[in-house]
Amino acid sequence: MKTRSVKASRFGDSKAKLHNIAGRVVGAGKKVQVQGDLFRPVESPGNHRSGKSRRIQGGITTTDLVLSAHLAGNADVFPKILELHVPEGATVADVTYGSGVFWRNVPPGRYRLLATDISTGVDCRRLPYEDQSLDCVVLDPPYMEGFFRKSADNLAGSGSHVTFREKYSNGEPVPGGPKWHRAVLDLYFRAGDEAHRVLRNGGVFIVKCQDEVSANTQHLTHVELINHFAKRGFYTKDLFVVVRPNRPCVSRIKRQVHARKNHSYFLVLVKT
Repeated sequence: MKTRSVKASRFGDSKAKLHNIAGRVVGAGKKVQVQGDLFRPVESPGNHRSGKSRRIQGGITTTDLVLSAHLAGNADVFPKILELHVPEGATVADVTYGSGVFWRNVPPGRYRLLATDISTGVDCRRLPYEDQSLDCVVLDPPYMEGFFRKSADNLAGSGSHVTFREKYSNGEPVPGGPKWHRAVLDLYFRAGDEAHRVLRNGGVFIVKCQDEVSANTQHLTHVELINHFAKRGFYTKDLFVVVRPNRPCVSRIKRQVHARKNHSYFLVLVKT
C-alpha cells in the first residue's frame, strides 16, 4: 500500500474530506500521513519546538464489548470469559466439571477440554497432570460450608442439592480438618496450589465463587481468594459478577440479619 502526504486543509473528494477532519484534530496546515484508514501526524519543522507530534488513536468505535456484570446464568457468562481470556485451541482442564453447565453454550471443538470431577475419580486438589502442561484451569467447587461438616447427618447436599454432593463430594464427613467457612477456603486454597503447578507461565485460572454467611459471620470469599492467590503467584486480571435472574426462596426465617446473596463471581487469574 502506497503512503502519501497531503495538506490537512484540502477539500474535494471523500478522501480529501477525511483529510480535513484529521486536519482539525492534528492542526490546520500540518501534514498528515495517510495509510489505509489511519491518520498519523508527520513531523514538520514547526513540531521540533516541542519535540513531539500529537497521536491519533486507531481502532473502531463499537458498543459490542464484554461486560463485567450480567443478569444471567453461568452458561451465558462463561463463554464470554473464554472468548476474552482464553485463545481457541487451548487445553482447558475443568476440574469440577459436574454436569457441564458452564460448557453448554461453548461450541464443541473450540478448546481441548479435559473434564473431570470427584465422580470421575479426580480430586481437584490432586490433579493427574504434568507440571506446567495446561493453558487454563477452571475451578467451581461447592462454596457451601455444609459440605464439609464432621457429621454425616449434618452434611449439605440433600434433597434438591443431591447432585452437588454426587459431583463435588464423596459423601463422607470431614473430621479433624478446618470447620465451617475455613473448610471452604481450604478446598479453594489447595485446589489453587494444584492449578498453579499444572498451569504454564501465563496460564489462566478461572475460579467461580460466592460470598457467604457462616456461623452468623459475613465472609467476603472472593476477596479472601484474591488476596491468597496473589501470594501464590497469581495476578487477578478480571472479575465478573453474575446475578441470578430468579429470586432465591427461603422456607423458614425468624429475622433477617444479612442481605441474601443472589450474586456470585468469576475470578480470572493469570499465573505470573
